[in-house]
Amino acid sequence: MAAPRRCAAGALVALWLAGSGCGAAVAAASPETVATTYAARVSRVFDGDTLWVKPLDGGRYRKLRIDGIDAPEICQAGGIASRDALSQRVLGQVVTVSVRRYDDYGRGLTVLSHQGDDVAGWLVLQGHAWSYRWRRSLGPYQAQEAQARQARRGLFAEASPELPRAFRQRHGPCPLP
Repeated sequence: MAAPRRCAAGALVALWLAGSGCGAAVAAASPETVATTYAARVSRVFDGDTLWVKPLDGGRYRKLRIDGIDAPEICQAGGIASRDALSQRVLGQVVTVSVRRYDDYGRGLTVLSHQGDDVAGWLVLQGHAWSYRWRRSLGPYQAQEAQARQARRGLFAEASPELPRAFRQRHGPCPLP
């Protein structure tokens, strides 16, 4: 029951802001609706689906999360291998970043391309990440995951690798380095 109350409260705040003339400023600043594409150099890989980039045309470093995949937590089996695979592929390289929206942590949810290849699809195909599941959907990279499972690559060499979501529910977040 708490979720509907939060939504109702959020709607009331939005109506209040709109009535006070602040709504346009809030809408203009809202990052959820901004879709941008730019070239950037990867400066840091945090884990198998989170990285930092520096846009080539200048500006601040940006923290991104690769959209459509779920890589193992860094303290989970396969987490370091996933991070290292992403790092070997893109660290120091120029990539194309297409930010689709922003998550609750302010990270741009991104389609990341390197030399014309979809990095998320490559990570899943190599067995370093799962296709991101949502409700009953097996996600956008279900075909690549099926191929990785059949070939028993990476995470899928185990009989039943644990999804990151289940890992976080059982263990909580990984300790900070």
